Amino acid sequence: MEKRVVIFLILALAIIIGYDYLLKQMGMVQSPPQPDQPRTIESPSASAKGPESPSAPLPVVSAPTLGSARLDAREKDARSPVEEQTYEVVTDLFRAVFTNRGAVIKGWELKRYSTKGPDGPQPVQLMYSGGKFKGPLSLQVPDPVISRQLLDGLYQVEQDFSTLDEAHPNGHLTFAYQDPRGGLRVEKQLTFHYHSYLVDVSVKAEGLRGTVDIGLGTNFGILEWGEGFIGLIGPASLVDDKIEKDTPDGELERKGTVRWVALQDKYFLSVLIPGEATAALVKKEGDKLVSAGIRIAQGDPSSALKLQLYAGPKEFDTLKSLNVGLEDTIDFGWFIYGSWSFVKFVAKPIFYILRFIYDYTGNYGVTIILLTVGIKLLFVPLQYKSYKSMKDMQGVQPKVVAMQAKYKDDRERLNRELIKLYRDHKVNPVGGCLPMLLQMPVFVALFNILYMTIDLRQAPFVLWITDLSVQDPYYVLPVIMGVSMVVQQKIMPTTMDPTQAKIMLLMPAFLTLLFLTFPAGLVLYWLTNNVLTILQQFVTDRYVFKKPTFMSASEGTAAVASPVDGEKQAGKRKKDKVVQRAEAESSVEPSADKP
Repeated sequence: MEKRVVIFLILALAIIIGYDYLLKQMGMVQSPPQPDQPRTIESPSASAKGPESPSAPLPVVSAPTLGSARLDAREKDARSPVEEQTYEVVTDLFRAVFTNRGAVIKGWELKRYSTKGPDGPQPVQLMYSGGKFKGPLSLQVPDPVISRQLLDGLYQVEQDFSTLDEAHPNGHLTFAYQDPRGGLRVEKQLTFHYHSYLVDVSVKAEGLRGTVDIGLGTNFGILEWGEGFIGLIGPASLVDDKIEKDTPDGELERKGTVRWVALQDKYFLSVLIPGEATAALVKKEGDKLVSAGIRIAQGDPSSALKLQLYAGPKEFDTLKSLNVGLEDTIDFGWFIYGSWSFVKFVAKPIFYILRFIYDYTGNYGVTIILLTVGIKLLFVPLQYKSYKSMKDMQGVQPKVVAMQAKYKDDRERLNRELIKLYRDHKVNPVGGCLPMLLQMPVFVALFNILYMTIDLRQAPFVLWITDLSVQDPYYVLPVIMGVSMVVQQKIMPTTMDPTQAKIMLLMPAFLTLLFLTFPAGLVLYWLTNNVLTILQQFVTDRYVFKKPTFMSASEGTAAVASPVDGEKQAGKRKKDKVVQRAEAESSVEPSADKP
């Protein structure tokens, strides 16, 4: 009996509490306003629509004691949307999607660049879609409660354009948020321009104190975190006229005069360019995940914070036109494990010449071939000296071998004799290497240009090569390049012994395997250079050095370094043999008269 009473009491209490809660949920009972919460008042238009119009905006006042005269334009501005909505901005260069939750970017597609997708080529998407990270153009302040409001709040949106064209080159997208309880009001206005990746951003904030952090998002602008030989991928910033491109292990704050903060990969980047900022912010969010932003000191509440957003390709002329040094994100000077100024000094003129030739050819493959021919002709004198020095060294090599065998136990005597030998024959042991070292900055610079610049992306050559920025799909160019290296090794003069020469034959095989994954434009340059070197070698041997440049005497001791020296020494040997024969005959005749 007592058990039934207990069950009855529990059910009765549940019905009493649940019935009241159910009525409130159905809207049949209005909750009394709380003293610490704002009270909502329906406008006449909203009440006329009835309860079937939940999307009708509701004006908000901060307290019931406000007079009716205060419920005017300010009350109208305080209306907030009740659900998240997205807004699209389309220009001739990109398509962007914004959300009114936090007033941030949700998508950013580049219309003129594509990437491979499961269903064919897809527009390049610069937004990172994985994980729950703050979107680009998010706002944060020292107060975590207000920061959460700014990130999760629903903003009012006004858009005064549908598309941008030459007739309507500019358009505005405005986000507004207000919390009347704390006197907080934020307005974020974006101005878009026809035929430009640059967006002007203006932020007005009332009721905020201290600093405001404006985020660039996580991996926004990084299409692909590839592992390559050149350049750095991730954050970059220019603070106090010094560029930093390293990814920190945690959080990093660079204080000073901030010119820009960027997230970049090989071909694309996103950048915040502030009018005035106190620090650049970089944070590692995970493996190959990094966020960036700027910190701006909040000054006069009536004045707006001005900055610019760039999200697009690393086109040299476009970045240079911004006049903030963003063209340096294309690192023409990268070599091994750092950036070298002398390589960059050489690379930029070559880059200008490359584009100048392209204006006439319209094909970057043909441009690369013509540029390689021009550089090869420029270095003909140096290559001739290198070749002649190698020939001279080959001529004295038998004597060198003989000396090494004779003085193998006396290193000091061997060094003295070798120096004397080189001096007598006017041979420079490093003469074949120095011209190559002088050419090295040019080769490295051209390597950087063909590997790093977006100009070659999606640039076709001929037949199966439709993109010079990716590897040859059928590996034809790398294989031909490997064959050309073998031919080049066979015809070049060398001072190596046969065993060393056989080992060096492994070099073409190694480079061929390495170049299989290199961009086709880079392999085309290397192949063209090898073919020109072979042709130059043939012309030099056939027309410049018409006779052998060295002769080997018995025991490898009478080799000479040039045709002129060879003829002189051959004449001397002939003369000595005649004298020796005459002396022998004169010494034999007197002995014959003896009995």
